[in-house]
Amino acid sequence: MVPAGVADVTPWRDWCSAAEGVMRFLAEYVGWDFWMVTQVIDDRQVVLLAYPPDTVRPGIELPWERSFCRQMIEGNAPRLATVTAVIPAYASRTTGPLRDVAAYVGVPLLRADDTLFGTLCGVAFRAKPRSAARDLDVVETSARMLSTMMAAGMEPPPPPDTSAGG
Repeated sequence: MVPAGVADVTPWRDWCSAAEGVMRFLAEYVGWDFWMVTQVIDDRQVVLLAYPPDTVRPGIELPWERSFCRQMIEGNAPRLATVTAVIPAYASRTTGPLRDVAAYVGVPLLRADDTLFGTLCGVAFRAKPRSAARDLDVVETSARMLSTMMAAGMEPPPPPDTSAGG
């Protein structure tokens, strides 16, 4: 039995619970409109988890070529943009489902062999003040913890099967 005074810091039972806890923490501590954990599969970026849960449906896909995260991964744009419109690599992607993204933060998630798994990213529909950049360390540490859990053998969930109309 867990003593009452430490119940709030018991280990997460699996990688998915940890990722959900990380996104909940980031939403409360850092803010932004929603947070996602994504996986890059071939030429697409798939949403595995989102917080708040009703903002983006798991399984939603975006062509990797059109992704903000790809621009960040390839070094064409910073990990945090308080105003996406002033970053050419991000401004050119604000069409379709991304048209309302005004601020972006994303950090790579890496497998044990240092290959790209996906990203931990946050989106805001209004520009953020420059002071929001101070929270990048928190997002980076959160992503690194999730990567470390993968390296230690905790598996992320498989991508949602949306083939049945789900």
